[in-house]
Amino acid sequence: MAQDEKPYRVYRGGRIKGKVPEPPRKGSTPKPKRARGSAERRTPRPGRFRLRRSSGRLSWSLLTLMATVGALVLLLVWGVVGFLAFQSGVGSANGRLDASARKALTTGNGLLLAHGTTILLLGTDSSQAAGRTGDRHADSVMIIRTDPSHHRLAYLSIPRDLYVPIPGVGSTKINAAYQVGGAALAIRTVENFTGIPIRHVVIVDFGQFQKLIDAEGGITVDVPSPILTNRFDCPYATEARCLQWPGWRFAKGKQHMDGHRALIYSRIRENRLDLRETDMTRGARQQAVAQAVTAKLTSFSTLLALPFNGGSLIAPLATDLSASQLLELGWVKFRSSRSQTLYCRLGGDATSAGGASVIIPSEDNRNALAMWAGTSAPQRPTTTFGPGCQAGSPLG
Repeated sequence: MAQDEKPYRVYRGGRIKGKVPEPPRKGSTPKPKRARGSAERRTPRPGRFRLRRSSGRLSWSLLTLMATVGALVLLLVWGVVGFLAFQSGVGSANGRLDASARKALTTGNGLLLAHGTTILLLGTDSSQAAGRTGDRHADSVMIIRTDPSHHRLAYLSIPRDLYVPIPGVGSTKINAAYQVGGAALAIRTVENFTGIPIRHVVIVDFGQFQKLIDAEGGITVDVPSPILTNRFDCPYATEARCLQWPGWRFAKGKQHMDGHRALIYSRIRENRLDLRETDMTRGARQQAVAQAVTAKLTSFSTLLALPFNGGSLIAPLATDLSASQLLELGWVKFRSSRSQTLYCRLGGDATSAGGASVIIPSEDNRNALAMWAGTSAPQRPTTTFGPGCQAGSPLG
């Protein structure tokens, strides 16, 4: 080591530890450093195989692309098969509607996704109970109004005992219109009494209604209060056993119902735990069931099952609505807000006419129709059989 050299280097940052570099030997040349990524570094050694990473990335990208395309094709095929099954069922439902009913409807006003419409929902009672075989009364009369621009649905329940003039018949219960003249006369009667143009109609056979709910996998209904019914539609075979049977029971709160139980719930006329209930309460239960059925029809699980039960979903229905229009309504229902859904009813004063219990229409029905149309704020009924509206849940 030369006399002037020191066994360490001095930097601005101070001393650093480590091996002291040896001075270069005389006559030797320093080895040049290779630049990062230079050609010499990338050149593999002779006889050594090296896998290129880019080929690996290409294969995974190709697999991902193939999987994505395959999933899209499968989804497309599933959708086409489901729609064809659904369309076939709707075609049968269209064939079950009388031509006279189609003529009685008011012409529509464009796509249901963009324009509001009105749908008359008639529930026909095909009960096989004694004295009711072949009865064609409309057990439920309801008008549904869609409002796509505000994502709202409005239900208007018309009591079956409402005393109204029926064309060609005279004044009697409104549910007699269907018995006398079928859907066509029911449409004209409802239009004449309410002033609402009926653009579409859906007729539900309550005898087949449970098949629709079972095809959906059941529905969930929020029962507002406990119920113990009278002994109607006894589930037992012998009369002696039916006399010992107390009746149908429903607990308070949300509960899952299959088709048969939902049908029983919508048919309840007497609650022995609350004798204040009326036919208006029954209409509220039917609104709740209708709401649950439409909510399940537009659910994702139901759409996935269309290839298997698309036809059975429409089996209890007769309607003028096409398959595409029903899908449009499903989307409108899916987009609607439950809290803004409007539940209304017409009403009046309970009395009797010709020995039968009837409801004489109230002048306040005009206000209820304005609430239902969205031109005035909803107000609850002030009397037991009175008309009114409320948002969020059916009227009790």
